[in-house]
Amino acid sequence: MTDHPEPRPDLGGELGLEISPTPYFPSPGPLVVVISGPSGAGKDAVIKRMKQRQVPFHFVVTATTRPPREGEVHGRDYFFVSKDDFMAMMERGELLEHAIVYGDYKGIPKRQVRDALASGKDVILRVDVQGAATLRRRIPGAVFIFLTAESEEELIRRLVERKSESPEKLKLRVATAREEMRRLNEFDYVVINRDGALDEAVDQILCIIAAEKCRVRRRTISL
Repeated sequence: MTDHPEPRPDLGGELGLEISPTPYFPSPGPLVVVISGPSGAGKDAVIKRMKQRQVPFHFVVTATTRPPREGEVHGRDYFFVSKDDFMAMMERGELLEHAIVYGDYKGIPKRQVRDALASGKDVILRVDVQGAATLRRRIPGAVFIFLTAESEEELIRRLVERKSESPEKLKLRVATAREEMRRLNEFDYVVINRDGALDEAVDQILCIIAAEKCRVRRRTISL
């Protein structure tokens, strides 16, 4: 909590006024920030860079039934679970949102978000565009940021360089990305993650969050 200086002991007496030390505007509450965009936009890279810069946010870890990619760690990048375990989480109502993405299930554990907000931390959610649409209905007070590459050519190049999908799956991702780009107007902000300018994209996201903290009509979050 920010400390506020006490008024001069003699100031009220000097002016013949009773002066209140109460701040004009209380400190803003925690935000829920949803970072979304098509495959290849660099959502994972942006989140990783934010963590490296030790920004004081809670990064929600998504549960997924897809197998881990090279270098991914269970509990850090995703919670890698079986389809049966994922279905059990759905039945128990433990997921804030869930969807089938390229044949695999993905979902956000509800408890993580609630606990982080209760601690006063801003919450960062990384979801696909389909998941963002669900969150917009369930958390209308969240901040929605659309992350994308500079061009379709750059987006496809990144997908190809992953070398993690067959040509058929790559075509599906490109077709899906084209559909997702048409939903840009559903978001509050857009950030272009240019090749070789990852920190610039992160800086823009941090500026958006800082600006949101200065809003006169502040967002309210309820889960």
